[in-house]
Amino acid sequence: MTAELKAELVAQARAMGFDGCAITQPDAIPDAPARLAAFVAEGRHGQMGWMAERAEWRANPAALWSEARSIIMLAESYTPDYNPLDLLDLHEQGVISSYALGRDYHDVVKKRLKRLGRWLIDRAGGEIKVFVDTAPVMEKPLAAAAGLGWQGKHTNLLSRDLGNWFFLGAIFTTLELPPDMPAIENCGTCRACLDICPTDAFPAPFQLDARRCISYLTIEHHGPVPLDLREKMGNRIYGCDDCLAVCPWNKFAQEAREVKYTAREGLPTPDLAELATLDDAGFRARFSGSPIKRIGRNRFIRNVLYAIGNSGSPRLRVAASALCNDGDPTVAEAARWAVTRLDTTSAAATGAPVRPRS
Repeated sequence: MTAELKAELVAQARAMGFDGCAITQPDAIPDAPARLAAFVAEGRHGQMGWMAERAEWRANPAALWSEARSIIMLAESYTPDYNPLDLLDLHEQGVISSYALGRDYHDVVKKRLKRLGRWLIDRAGGEIKVFVDTAPVMEKPLAAAAGLGWQGKHTNLLSRDLGNWFFLGAIFTTLELPPDMPAIENCGTCRACLDICPTDAFPAPFQLDARRCISYLTIEHHGPVPLDLREKMGNRIYGCDDCLAVCPWNKFAQEAREVKYTAREGLPTPDLAELATLDDAGFRARFSGSPIKRIGRNRFIRNVLYAIGNSGSPRLRVAASALCNDGDPTVAEAARWAVTRLDTTSAAATGAPVRPRS
């Protein structure tokens, strides 16, 4: 009966819009606690204190919900219809990570998980809990254990069928379902994702130092970004897709089926000068329903100002100057840095001396 139920579950998941469905067990990632402990001990989690505070739950699914007997891992594609690397030369425009261009995936995926979970309960009983990224669940190791893919050298999940452009969701259930075989790592000798990283965020293959990752710096890191990393951020203002976009396995990526992931107007490359004018109300209105909204206006404008400073565009100096006395100290400092950097770039081009700001 369980094999038949599993086949029905996979078919139902695909009918509801998921692009992958596989099953594992709560005890399928026994090496996770040690790996997570080493990551935290080395400080590679940066300011993400919740990773250390909730390490027991994160590393051990059974600690999160002891009644769970099976974990259903789901994949949902969001493959962009353009190459994100082509946007990095648009210096007067900001680049936003592909996953954040439309509706917040947390909401979209969770609703779909709940629908699938209700179907499972109606079909076979039991209890469920659903998780999408916001709970202490190690989705990538669990998805690898379920056979959805393997964690590549960039630490993200890779799939022969989906490439690496997909979200993950989990349904914990009290039902005992036949588990799938774990995936086999297939990165081979390829180093594309490691070599393209502008900030050298990978200390070694399959290892990430979040403190140097542009996705972390633009989203999770609060306060000023270290000076030696700002220039390397380029025009990326929310997230970074470089290591994902360069992966050769993306030749198998599936087109996103969910229209809610379609880029909203003005994205993925909004004008930096226009973004710099956003106050808190304007920011909230502009990014309502978007994952971008959760970082708040000040952190977002900080990122915009770093991009302006990296643009080399004299046109954008006015936008940065207007924020040099912003009420948020980090924004004000970023604005002064951007103005100084633009002045230095301009002076270098003309041979004129750089005059310090008064």
